[in-house]
Amino acid sequence: MNDLIGFFDSGVGGISVLHETRRLLPSENFLFYGDNLNAPYGPRPLDEIRALSASGIGRLLARDVKALVIACNTATSAYAEIIRAQRPDLPIVGMEPALKPAHFALHGGQVIVLATDATLRLEKFERLMALYGNDVICVVGEGLVELVESGKAQSPEAEAQLKRLLSPYARLQIDAIVLGCTHFPFLRAPIQRMFPSAKLFDGREGTAQRLKYLLEAQGLRSDDSPGSVEYQSSGGEESMALMRALMAALD
Repeated sequence: MNDLIGFFDSGVGGISVLHETRRLLPSENFLFYGDNLNAPYGPRPLDEIRALSASGIGRLLARDVKALVIACNTATSAYAEIIRAQRPDLPIVGMEPALKPAHFALHGGQVIVLATDATLRLEKFERLMALYGNDVICVVGEGLVELVESGKAQSPEAEAQLKRLLSPYARLQIDAIVLGCTHFPFLRAPIQRMFPSAKLFDGREGTAQRLKYLLEAQGLRSDDSPGSVEYQSSGGEESMALMRALMAALD
């Protein structure tokens, strides 16, 4: 049996999820595919996001992976239900903005959800908002994915763009900030500097825990040590070099 776990993202953001998953499951072997050539997905029409997701995930399925992680909030919102219907035999884990835990961290203030345009407008997030949407400010993270994809997550340009997006809320009581795109954990430091009293949430740990549960429930957990990571990208070697650098930066 193939022991690879497939990871799909629109670019390098899913590396943040992969890093957390490797920490939890160090004996597993991972194949990460980033569609860097077509990033970002967020501004694209739904049909286009679905077509790109189908193509990228198809590359992983061709390797007969034993499980699949859609390490992209936008792709999860647009395509997870479709691929689950097509492959009911395959453990599939997706992402969603961590609005629920952020909601329970409120103590009289508000929650900022920073995400892509597509994530915020698709039905999956609307369902979350119906349950936990009180005192929520939704902010489209315009330009942020492109900065991370360019290797500029820690640059003055990234900090300036975050200030343009988030400074209108600097005088409010912000109790929590949801990083609703897997690229955004690479921007945690400047976001936390802007809102030092806010608690930051993302879906990485929950995704890793869900994968661990499914592997164990279906007898698919690997015990060999250590595991490995193989990188692939539609953006070529430059994008794969960035993936390795981001992974190393999180260690």
